[in-house]
Amino acid sequence: MNSVKDLLKSGKTVVGTGGPPNPDLAAVIADSGFDFLLFDTQHSPIEIHQLIPAIQATNGKKAAPIVRVSDNRPDLICFALDAGARGIVVPMVNTREEAEAMVDSCRYYPQGSRSNSGFRGEWGEYGDYRNYLDTANEGMVIAPMIETNQALDNIDAIASVEGVDVLLVGPSDLSIELEVPNLYESDTYQAGLDKIAEACAKNGIVPGMYFIPPEMDPNFFVEKGFKFFTQQWAPMATAGIQNALSGINR
Repeated sequence: MNSVKDLLKSGKTVVGTGGPPNPDLAAVIADSGFDFLLFDTQHSPIEIHQLIPAIQATNGKKAAPIVRVSDNRPDLICFALDAGARGIVVPMVNTREEAEAMVDSCRYYPQGSRSNSGFRGEWGEYGDYRNYLDTANEGMVIAPMIETNQALDNIDAIASVEGVDVLLVGPSDLSIELEVPNLYESDTYQAGLDKIAEACAKNGIVPGMYFIPPEMDPNFFVEKGFKFFTQQWAPMATAGIQNALSGINR
C-alpha cells in the first residue's frame, strides 16, 4: 500500500523532503527516516523521464516517492504515475472542477480515467489485476496546492472533492497573493492558513505546507493542524555529520 496514506489516516505528522534526481542519493535519503521524497518538476529543469531512476531507487525504502507536476494535465500526471509515483501534487488548483480533474487523472476506472500501462509503482502484494487497480486507487496520495485568493474563496468546495487527501499550501505564492510576501508570521497570512485548516477539518482531510519557513518552528504548524510538510535534508545531514565527527579525537 502506501505508508504515507496510512500515516495521514492515523493522524500522524508526515514529514518529507525534496527528492534528488541522483538515484544513489535518493536511495540514501529515502532510508534516512523521512516519510516521503517530493520530486519537483515545476520549479526545476528536470522532466519526469529523468526522474525514473531516482524514483525506482526508493523501492523497498521507508520514504514513498511523490511528484509535483508542472500543470494540472492528464498527460503529465500519467507520466509521473507511470514512473512509479505514489502521490501527486498539482500546483495552482483554484476550483472544485480543477480538483476533480486532478483526482480523475490520478485514478483508474471506475474512480477515474487514468490510462493503464501495466503494473506501475510499489504497491505491495495484490491478487488479480483488478486488485492492483483498486490498491493503486486507494493508496494514491492526492494533494492539490492552495496558492491563490481564488483557491481560498473556493476552499470548502475544493476540500470536499472525493479523493483529495491533502490541501498543500504553497507558502510563497499564497503570501504574495495575500499581499504579505514571505511574511509568514503576519496575521493576514496566518488567517489564510486557519481558513484552510478549518476546511480540511470539516472534510476529514489534512492541511499541509510545501515547506516550513526555515526561521519558523515546524511544531507551530503541527499545532495548527498542518501535519504534512517537507523539511530540507541538507542541514540535517550536515548536523548529523558534524555530530558524528565531534565524537572522534582529531
